[in-house]
Amino acid sequence: MARQTVPFTKSRIAKLPDEHSAIYIIKTDGGRNNYTGVAKRGRVQERLTEHLATGPDPVPGSKVSIRQAPSIKATNATNASEKAIISRSHPKYNIRGKQR
Repeated sequence: MARQTVPFTKSRIAKLPDEHSAIYIIKTDGGRNNYTGVAKRGRVQERLTEHLATGPDPVPGSKVSIRQAPSIKATNATNASEKAIISRSHPKYNIRGKQR
């Protein structure tokens, strides 16, 4: 899986690869995991933009890390699956049963 960490800004999100699905982690200044999510191929940039302060699902953060995989199935099948990361780090903004 390809990995990349960039500042959590609209201009840097726009430069992230979008051709594969990805697990993403929005981190605080201190590197703490604030939110972990999965985005489908072609929707990585859009999903991260939704988490910016001006978006419909804002999550505070200073940087974002992504791990790409060839498919959502492959993303969730790895050891770094969304559920494993959430259970390990207990991100503040991952709320069980959150309504969308």
